[in-house]
This record gives sequence, structure tokens and C-alpha cells, in this order.
Amino acid sequence: MKILGIETNYAPHNKISHEALSIPKEPVIFTKPDSALLKGGKPFFVPDFMGPVHFQAVLAVRICRLGKSIPERFAHRYYDALTLGIDFTAVGWQERLRAEGLPWDVCKGFDGSAALGEWVSKETLPAITDLCFCLHRNGQTVQEGHAGGMLFPVERLIAYISQFFTLKTGDILYTGAPQGSHEACIDDHLEGFLDHRKVLDMRCK
Repeated sequence: MKILGIETNYAPHNKISHEALSIPKEPVIFTKPDSALLKGGKPFFVPDFMGPVHFQAVLAVRICRLGKSIPERFAHRYYDALTLGIDFTAVGWQERLRAEGLPWDVCKGFDGSAALGEWVSKETLPAITDLCFCLHRNGQTVQEGHAGGMLFPVERLIAYISQFFTLKTGDILYTGAPQGSHEACIDDHLEGFLDHRKVLDMRCK
């Protein structure tokens, strides 16, 4: 199992990250190892040696069959469930690594950096372009997203990524975060909602 993430896949977030809106010609991909996965409501332990760690909600997609070089028109057949994920990032490390042109493995892929909610069958959800999701922190909404606002839709992402990585059953795609990034603090209570259903409930320690 592998986790494949997309950087700045929504226009407002892309504009903030790059000061002016800059739409890349191709998706920007990063990876997380399986040791980054945090599920079942387990707490996120804020590392005390990495500086500030920020969190962002993402729409997560579960791959359901083996595929390589998948045509975009068939990509809808290759995922069967969605949920809300949280992408934790050591932002100080990320800024330094980005400035030096170095890989992001440390700042994006450390243990527990990929929280995941309960999977929901896509057959029970609206069309993916109509999906809304949000994240609450200590009872307050801190992030909202609409899948229709992606710069690169899910089917296009699957087609693009599968040119380079063979997709396997159980792989997870983090499709990018909409506007909003917040520092993780001890005792934070995070709740994630997909199409108004609570799918994630966890705490930071």
C-alpha cells in the first residue's frame, strides 16, 4: 500500500502558496510511506523536534484494482470509496527543503502524518464533482472544500499518476487541500465530515 498526495490542487490554496495563481501543467505529486497512515481514530502525537506542524483536510480516494497507464475515460472504475484525510506537514522543514530544492519526504512522510477517516462507498455519495467536505477543530469549522474546485479532477489524477506508478488495490490518493492550514496543538479535537457525514474523529496529543 502506498499513499500518493497532490500539492496545491485547489485554486485558492495554489494562489496562497505561490502568491499569484499559478496552474501547473501537470499535477505535483508527493508520497507518504505506509508508516505515515493513522486511522481508526488514533491520536496524532505532535512531534516536539520538528517545529510547527500544520494540518489540512483532503479528500481521500481508495484504489480498488490494479492499473497501469489508465486512460482518463476509464479511471472511474479504479476507485470505489472516499473519505476525509488529514495531511500533517512540518512546515518549517518544508520551507527549508523547498528553498534548497530537496525532496519533501521528511516533512510530509513522517510517522502518523496521514490521518484517515472511515471509508464511504462512492455508490452512496453524490457525484464526486458535487462532493463537499469540511474539518472542525474544537467544534469550529476551520476548513471547507468542494471537490468540483480541483484543478486536476480525480479521474485525471488517476490517469496521470498511473503513467509512473502502478496503482494497486488499497493504494490511497490524497487529492490536495483547499484553502486553510492550521498548526496542530496538543488537545486539539479534529472532526471531519464528508457530504455532511462524520467520517473522522481524532485528537492531537
